[in-house]
Amino acid sequence: MTQTPFQLQRDSFGRLVLTAADGSRHEGVTPVRAFPIAAPDEGISLINYEGHEVGWAERLADLPAEIAGLIEEELASREFVPEIERIVEVSSFACPSTWQVATNRGAAQLILKGEEDIRRLSQTRLLIADSHGIQFLVRDLSKLDRQSRKLLDRFL
Repeated sequence: MTQTPFQLQRDSFGRLVLTAADGSRHEGVTPVRAFPIAAPDEGISLINYEGHEVGWAERLADLPAEIAGLIEEELASREFVPEIERIVEVSSFACPSTWQVATNRGAAQLILKGEEDIRRLSQTRLLIADSHGIQFLVRDLSKLDRQSRKLLDRFL
């Protein structure tokens, strides 16, 4: 664990307050992942209310547990990207189509407006946007069951 160039705590309103090594205080900072899908625990920027970066963490694991915990809590409260574990049913192979899926957050329904809403992030990773703007992640195509891959292949 390296020396952290900043301190982080919550104020009485529950906002994050960053105190830099030079003693300057920044209230209401927001952590932002540089690579939210590919490397979610690496490259965390701490942004002030004006949108300026006031702190940077290379890796969450390198931070003291208390600071890493505050950052993870704040990120969890702002991020919602359910992971598709299984595609249960697809209403139609023509778009728009309604998908019934099982995610790491429970059963969900998404409406796929068009095939362009399925974005390939890597050879095995997909991001699917539904008609309401919710992003669903397929972390690893090879880990989906055969029926799910078969349904998904019709759209790729």
